[in-house]
Amino acid sequence: MIQSLKMSGRELELNSPQENVRLRHTKKTEALQKMFLQLPEADQKLFTHGSYFLGINGGFCGLIANSFFRRILNVTEARIASSLPMAVLPFLTTAAIYHGAVTLPLISGDLTCATCATVRGGLIGSVIGGLYPIFLAIPINAGLAARYSSAPLPGKENMLRFWIKVSQPVFKKMSFAVLLQAAFGIYLSSRQYGILMKMLQLPEASSNPEALKD
Repeated sequence: MIQSLKMSGRELELNSPQENVRLRHTKKTEALQKMFLQLPEADQKLFTHGSYFLGINGGFCGLIANSFFRRILNVTEARIASSLPMAVLPFLTTAAIYHGAVTLPLISGDLTCATCATVRGGLIGSVIGGLYPIFLAIPINAGLAARYSSAPLPGKENMLRFWIKVSQPVFKKMSFAVLLQAAFGIYLSSRQYGILMKMLQLPEASSNPEALKD
């Protein structure tokens, strides 16, 4: 009697709504993964490595912004020490956030809205891949300017006004790069969404439609 009650309890747990949703999501992801392997190699590479290209552009934005701030603050020392984080951190951050917010939700079937995908791609490209490297360059070059006394720095009461004045020309010069990153993020996300639609038109998708339902 006790064993039968335990068995019925387990069946209830397995048939709970949360468990059913999880199982359906797992089957859907597995089906999409199988269809993904049937795509042409070029589409697989774009889907898998697309975030790296956006990250590389973010690294270039970091190097350019770093160069502008170094010139304004007359910093000539520690060129490699300041360039390395300005290239690596924007690359890693942009690639990781795009992969987690666009690529993974697409391949797992959680992101099925074309507008949502392109908006995410554009925002990540412009904010993370474009604006973030500029803001990151400010404290790095501020520390170098203070350490090597390359430029007179104001007191705490005028610090905010000083950095706004210093950053304005950099933001103006970097505006085209930010817009370019936004455009590339939109292009990349729209291409990846198109690849998802191509996956859903494969013969396996039409032969097993139940596995792709939410």
